[in-house]
Amino acid sequence: MTATDTSLSTTTPVTKGSGISARARKRLTSPWASLAAVVIAVLWTLPTFGLAVSSLRPEREIKTTGWWTFFRDPTITLDNYRAVLSAEGSEGLGSFFVNSFVITIPSVIIPICLALLAAYAFAWIRFPGRSVLFVAVFALQIVPIQVTLIPLLTLYVKADIVGSFWTIWLSHSIFALPLAIFLLHNFMRDIPPGLLEAARIDGAGHRQIFFRVLLPLLTPAVAAFAIFQFLWVWNDLLVALTFAGGGSEVAPITVALANLSGTRGTAWHLLSAGAFVSIIVPVVVFLLLQRYFVRGLLAGGLKG
Repeated sequence: MTATDTSLSTTTPVTKGSGISARARKRLTSPWASLAAVVIAVLWTLPTFGLAVSSLRPEREIKTTGWWTFFRDPTITLDNYRAVLSAEGSEGLGSFFVNSFVITIPSVIIPICLALLAAYAFAWIRFPGRSVLFVAVFALQIVPIQVTLIPLLTLYVKADIVGSFWTIWLSHSIFALPLAIFLLHNFMRDIPPGLLEAARIDGAGHRQIFFRVLLPLLTPAVAAFAIFQFLWVWNDLLVALTFAGGGSEVAPITVALANLSGTRGTAWHLLSAGAFVSIIVPVVVFLLLQRYFVRGLLAGGLKG
């Protein structure tokens, strides 16, 4: 009798817990939840879809009818894209499109390299004031970018690098380092210490541990921050307007699109095509790598 009671008492909570879990999963996968997700997705993508349709319509139809009338008399042309990509001056986005890649790629690589080294030091190297310094770095995330623009611009003027890519690379790297160090540090702290101890017993130093043990395990966190930084830098307008020097030689596509909107406010055919050109790259990058983005943020941003 006692054995039976013990068996019932030990199995009942498990059955109850599994039942609650099953009911929760059923609610999350109910038709109403699926319908709500579909409605939100449609509402979220509708403006982008309308922009894409408008960019493919002739100039006259864009100025006289709404994009939804495209389905009554579909007419497709690539003249709008040819105009914004091949035109000279402020209306041509081809060179600015290349400038965006030149700005974005180093602005992603530089903070990742520096943050990896700093995160390793904060996570696994003991030195005086480590905790205080890490809190200070973490607190830098709340400093508004706007308050740093004038001091940075003053330093760049003294260094005589205004109007070059270096000002934009350094600025984006500075602004990205606090978040990058925080994410990578938290991810590194989740790695079992025994793994590093085993490497030390085998005679590995800091360099071997970092490159051969930790770096292969940090792929999700590095990918997550790289995607976040890529999207941030590609869509940035404030930093580019402040540090690009006002010239078209180093200005990204966001600056060109802002100038196009200000000087050709009635050229909707050029604005729609230019806007879609500017968003197509971040959309593709996010759709292809979103699983790494979510995995890295969950692993490095919610633990530790």
